[in-house]
Parts: sequence; structure tokens; C-alpha cells
Amino acid sequence: MTTQQLVEQIRKKQSFLCIGLDVDLEKIPSFLLETEDPIFEFNKAIIDATHDLAVSYKPNIAFYEAHGVKGWVSLQKTIAYLNENYPEIYTIADAKRGDIGNTATMYAKAFFEDLQFDSVTVAPYMGKDSVEPFLEFKNKHTILLALTSNEGAFDFQTQSVDGKELYKVVLEKSQQWRNSENLMYVVGATKAEYFAEIRKIVPNSFLLVPGVGAQGGDLRAVCEYGMNESVGLLINSSRGIIYASNGIDFADKARFKAKELQNEMAAILKK
Repeated sequence: MTTQQLVEQIRKKQSFLCIGLDVDLEKIPSFLLETEDPIFEFNKAIIDATHDLAVSYKPNIAFYEAHGVKGWVSLQKTIAYLNENYPEIYTIADAKRGDIGNTATMYAKAFFEDLQFDSVTVAPYMGKDSVEPFLEFKNKHTILLALTSNEGAFDFQTQSVDGKELYKVVLEKSQQWRNSENLMYVVGATKAEYFAEIRKIVPNSFLLVPGVGAQGGDLRAVCEYGMNESVGLLINSSRGIIYASNGIDFADKARFKAKELQNEMAAILKK
């Protein structure tokens, strides 16, 4: 999916909601555990209930890898179901990969060619030769970790490097890499005060924003400082939507929570 196609979906749905599919078998409705593939059945129900309210879904790969081959099969089935039934949806592999040369190329092939994701999250710590192999893929996006929402983000990301915060160095350097037009960036919603500074460096890039909802991020503050003319934001919510209920009504409750966020986004877009 191209950036323009993503923007068109945002305008059409009046939504820039990304739903994280972080499936924990201890949290999903117990009756699903009796099915052949509980993870896929849970994802399918969530997707069917919310696809008209969201423009993107983001499986966190760790929640699938933890179950070995079975988990990987569940991931394959989930992304295939999305691509076959809802091709307008933008898909994100939240894998946070980051290695050099041929290894990076193999990671990219796994998510872009085998699984057919539209994008993948990548850690920038090893520099451009760990990211550029991902950027080689046409109409695929690489979502670089820039300023994350976790407590430990301050350990490194905001430390000064020659008088400039490290996350700003990452943003500036990455814009010089080959095919940098295919870059997006992860910026946590709990760091809303930083968005104005980030937009000075990457005014046109899409930002994937986790942390709204369960982590306490403020949607309106993020939009005030982070939105650009093309919207330029994908707001991720995971636990606040998919675990709204662990009963038979879990999909309906997930839709209700997604609709709340979508309504708020529609109101912001109208302004």
C-alpha cells in the first residue's frame, strides 16, 4: 500500500486508528481456547467487528513467536485473512528488527514477501546498513523507532549527543538514507510535548503513535502537535480495545471502544 492510498483510507473512514493485535491467551475469552486456533479466531472476530473503524492492524510479533510454530501459523492466517478480505487495511508487523546486511534483507523478505505485510518496525541502533535493506522494497514502509513510550526511553533516546537529543540525531540521519521516503517513525503518545520538535525534522512523514488508552496518552494533544496536512498519524490502541471484555460479547465491546476513538478522530479531522 502506498502512502497516498493510506491517506485516502484515512479520509474515507474519517479514522487514523491502528488496532494492535497483541494476543495473550491468558486474557482472551476462555471459550476460544477450545477452538483449533484460538489466536486466529480471536483476531478474526476483532477484525470483522472493527475493520470499518480502523485503517490499520498491528500484530506484535512476540505474542506469536512465543507459541513457536503454532503461533507463526496463527500470524500467517491472520495477515492472509486481512489481505484477502480487507485489502484496504494497512498492515504493520511490529517486529522491532535491527541487524546488518544479509540478515536485515532476510528479515525484510520474511515480513514483506512471505507474510505480505505493508510495513515493519525496525530499531535504528546499528545504523543505516541495518535499515536500508528494508527500504529497498517498493511500496513497503519501514517504521523506525524514534521516541518510544516506555519508561526506559529516557535511558538513551533523550540523552544529549553533541548538544542534541539522540532521537533527533536518529531522525535527521535517517532522512539521508537511501529510499528514506519509505520511512515512518514510532513516537509514543506519552511524549506529546515532543511532537512539535519532531515535526520540524520530519514534517511530512507518518508517525505511528502507541500509548493512547491504557498507557495514558492524550489523543488531542498528539494531534495538536503531530498532525500534518496529510494527517500523518496512525494512533495505535491495543489493550484498550481488544480486551474491553473477555466474555461472549468481546468483539462487540471491542467495536464499541474502537468506535469511541474513531468518533473522536472524526471530530478532530473535521476541525
